[in-house]
Amino acid sequence: MIDAELRLHATLDILAGKVAGEIGELVDSTEGRDRLLAFPGGSTPAPVFAALASKPHAWDGVTIVPGDDRLVPVDSVLSNYASIATALRATRARVIPLADSDQDYRAAGRAADDRLRRLPWPPELVWLGMGSDGHTASIFPGPDLETALESNERAIGVLPDPLPREAPVARVTLTRGAILAAGKILVTITGETKKSVIETALSQGERSAFPIGRVLAGADRPIVVHWCP
Repeated sequence: MIDAELRLHATLDILAGKVAGEIGELVDSTEGRDRLLAFPGGSTPAPVFAALASKPHAWDGVTIVPGDDRLVPVDSVLSNYASIATALRATRARVIPLADSDQDYRAAGRAADDRLRRLPWPPELVWLGMGSDGHTASIFPGPDLETALESNERAIGVLPDPLPREAPVARVTLTRGAILAAGKILVTITGETKKSVIETALSQGERSAFPIGRVLAGADRPIVVHWCP
């Protein structure tokens, strides 16, 4: 059983306000030193980004990276970096990509790991999403799962099999070790299917068939999961 608190919200707007408040408080409380945050892609974070950008938080010294990304051009609609950078461009945070899109995925993973080793470590925050198959970041069921769970690197390249239909490309992702190094881990999900998955994964922990259960089973601090319908 994973030590996690599941917070239920009636709407996405309420969830966004609560999550933005937590992240903003963290950013402000660590003012005065360089900080690294990892943010997710997808549709759920968009209203959180908007809420964060609307407040005068202490963004100086903050570097934000995607917790994972697709190996696509940085201006692609599939790029997590592009969605984060666009949404937060009004802030003073520095948003940087994990890797370059013109590398094969294993080389991209090595480049991402090298980039992370030149940034403040450990991350103050890793904010995760989750797919309906239980993947988190780009730690998918499949051939690269054990490597992503057991690697001592901070990031690796992965090639999901099968490739997701909505984005059939290779990716780079934080490893389990990098995620668990964070001072705070947040998870945001929506919908009844994902609620059922996260509840099962949290109850099963390391025995879970869902990657997120195996990732979070190693956490040595409580995890907060925010959900709305």
